[in-house]
Amino acid sequence: MTIEAPTILALRRDPRLLKVPPYLSVLCIVVGVVWLLLLPLNEYSRHTYISENALLPGQVHTYFGGSEQNVFNAYKHEVQSLTGKDHEEIAVNLSNIFLSMGLKAARQKYFYQAAGSFHSGENVYAVLHAPRGDATEAIVLVAAWTNMDGELNQSGVALALTLARYFKRWSLWSKDIIILITSDSKAGPQAWVDAYHDEQSSHSADPLPLKSGALQGVVVMDYALNHRFESLHIVYDGINGQLPNLDLFNSAVAIASGQMGIGVSLQRMWKHGDSYRERLQTMLRGMVSQGLGHASGPHSSFIPYHVDAITLQAVGSGWQDEMAMGRCVESTFRSLNNLLEHFHQSFFFYLLMQANRFVSIGTYLPSAMLVAVNFTIMAIALWIQSGRPPKPSKAAEKAEKSEVEIVEHDGMVAVVPKEDLATVERQLFLPVVLVVSFHFLGAFPLYVFNNTRREALGLTLLFSAYANVVLPTLLAILISGYTNLSSHRLILLQCFSLLLLGMFLATLATLNFSLAFLIGLLASPLTFVGMPLSAENGDAPPKLSTSRKIICNVVLHLLSPPVVVSAVCRIFGVDAGAMLAEAAFGWKVSGLWTQVVVCCVWWPAWLIGAVI
Repeated sequence: MTIEAPTILALRRDPRLLKVPPYLSVLCIVVGVVWLLLLPLNEYSRHTYISENALLPGQVHTYFGGSEQNVFNAYKHEVQSLTGKDHEEIAVNLSNIFLSMGLKAARQKYFYQAAGSFHSGENVYAVLHAPRGDATEAIVLVAAWTNMDGELNQSGVALALTLARYFKRWSLWSKDIIILITSDSKAGPQAWVDAYHDEQSSHSADPLPLKSGALQGVVVMDYALNHRFESLHIVYDGINGQLPNLDLFNSAVAIASGQMGIGVSLQRMWKHGDSYRERLQTMLRGMVSQGLGHASGPHSSFIPYHVDAITLQAVGSGWQDEMAMGRCVESTFRSLNNLLEHFHQSFFFYLLMQANRFVSIGTYLPSAMLVAVNFTIMAIALWIQSGRPPKPSKAAEKAEKSEVEIVEHDGMVAVVPKEDLATVERQLFLPVVLVVSFHFLGAFPLYVFNNTRREALGLTLLFSAYANVVLPTLLAILISGYTNLSSHRLILLQCFSLLLLGMFLATLATLNFSLAFLIGLLASPLTFVGMPLSAENGDAPPKLSTSRKIICNVVLHLLSPPVVVSAVCRIFGVDAGAMLAEAAFGWKVSGLWTQVVVCCVWWPAWLIGAVI
């Protein structure tokens, strides 16, 4: 027993102890990536299923068709006659159509300004009160006047009017039905759902003069084609990576593919052969969409209010007509009408890799957690390193005899050199102040990018990329001019930065897995830059080799947030100014916080790594 104690205590000074964390961090990153790549396999993914038995999707006979085709053609002609008119005239005519059906109709004006652009319009909606209900619950049918691509949704609007007239004749509804036609696919739905829950800004959107009960589900129709379609593309991504309950998606798939015989696609994978590569591609596309967090359709505005919503988009050229789309919507509404309570039994966190295959949060979450924990491992190693005393020089070791001390613990006695028991008082104040200051500094680019005109956003991004080349050097000179940045303080600075980054990403992974995983991978080089781990902790920072300095600087600047954003835009063929304008719109209108994570979490951590 007396032999074991000195051995354990000697480990505190063993230089080999701190050589393990870098390899452990690399292992966590590699395992996290491999874990994600295994998910499309049958062994790790599951076939979709309906958890809520009351839905009974595809179990009812649909009657929409026949003479309704003539009604649809008439409404489509009305819609075409309104093409090119102003928002108010369109809203007045649509409101009159609803009133002629015997429905209660109302209108709402809205006005938003973001990135120097103005978003205004007028929503019109009608409420069909359920003959068997008490106006405590409602389901919503949405058709935007223009879809996300800016195309006239003429068949979608005409079909919404036709379904409103058709639903009015049925007495089986236990929930109110709201038919909403918005001026566009982004600002209009957001203004309406904000006002429905009394969360709208008084100067941006009018209050709603007509309301119903709690919203139980939303189906959006996007049918901008002038010909028959081939399949339905189901869009389900919400703002900030939020998703609708999987039961709603599964019900739509079961009705379209099972009952109606219509093909279903997602994430713009028009042809899916169910191979590993196609599953992985679909999953990664979904992760990118969720990571960006932007609105992918009118349905996205409802999901933050815990209202499950999807968009049914007609794509391709085939033999399916408007009546087939109408029957899909009718059957979906019949299933939603069966709900006894809000969607709750199925998953809210999942990754889809095919219309009939998914991965739940318990399976995919460890991959992001492993990437996040690599920062924590290195932070702990740096904390241990910061508590070690400076190693005496070899001349001092020869001149002085090592002093020893007798240690007693739990009946064990050991003779231990005093240097093995020595610790250093950590100087925490300056590193903590610097880390907090760097993170608050992220508010500046957040403000700039959210308040710059769209025409100047591209140049602003380019300027920020060039500014990040010289900014770390300037900050290092500025800090050194006011205080002494010893190796001890630099170690603590990097320790606290990595600790915060790991904590933020681990927390974010439970809310937006995709964003946490992507930023974790892009920020992973920060683990291996800065102070090298060693047993020494002197006042002078240890010198890095020239090759390592060059490699670290090149990798860091290639993975700075502005450079990554510019590269992603170039790879996907997207205008950087348009993407940043979309983010600014989301920040001011939809509550998008992706840029908060980038500017106030990722960029400060990158900046500290570059300064060190």
